[in-house]
Amino acid sequence: MHLISWNVNGLRSVLSKGALRPVADLSPDILCLQEVRAREDQVGQVIPGLPHQYFATTRKPGYSGTAILSRVPALSWKEGIGKAMSDEEGRVMTVEFPSLYVLSVYVPNSQRGLLRLDVRLKWDGWFRSYVKELAQGKPVLFCGDLNVAHEEIDIARPRENRLNAGFTDQERRSFGRTLKVGFVDTWRALHPQEPDRYTWWSWASRARERNIGWRIDYVCVSESLRPRVRDAYILDDIMGSDHCPVGLKLAGKA
Repeated sequence: MHLISWNVNGLRSVLSKGALRPVADLSPDILCLQEVRAREDQVGQVIPGLPHQYFATTRKPGYSGTAILSRVPALSWKEGIGKAMSDEEGRVMTVEFPSLYVLSVYVPNSQRGLLRLDVRLKWDGWFRSYVKELAQGKPVLFCGDLNVAHEEIDIARPRENRLNAGFTDQERRSFGRTLKVGFVDTWRALHPQEPDRYTWWSWASRARERNIGWRIDYVCVSESLRPRVRDAYILDDIMGSDHCPVGLKLAGKA
């Protein structure tokens, strides 16, 4: 099974630029998208080779939203995690396949000045409970923009960003607690010491050109799936968004 995840920062924009073509050319079995900012009826069939589309949309037009595109039909699917604040923003799409659940996730940002840090941490707790319960039925793979650089190796300038959204001690500990309930950060598991690999860069100050970035996009799997992991990678040469895609290859089918 080959999965790719990408915060596209506006699906219609990415489609208009043809930026999804390099991703489609890699022939993933599943493509998870975040910050789609569109309803399914506004974009139509996104990739012909992935005809089964599942969208979690928002009440606020042009904001947030997640989606999962698949080569094969799902057994079931669900928008949200049962919490109105999260579900009205389309932050989680869950799709069930025979051997696992796949979740496309767009975690709330704590925002400048940490104005939403308390909301973010509350959301983390909801999500942690949700995936822990889900994993009691079958293994879980959750991926997307998790809006946290977990360790200092995951950010270009840790000292300068210590008190900024996405790298506070509280957010990093919270993500660590999510991993400890039974999940593996697949990129870091396969590349434990590899530095300077990021998935998001600010639009300002030529940050991407200078590789002043953050690794905040992840593919995480239940520990029981760890033996099936064959590759985890970052596609930092694919443009079209302020994020780049990340991918995972698992032995066997979804």
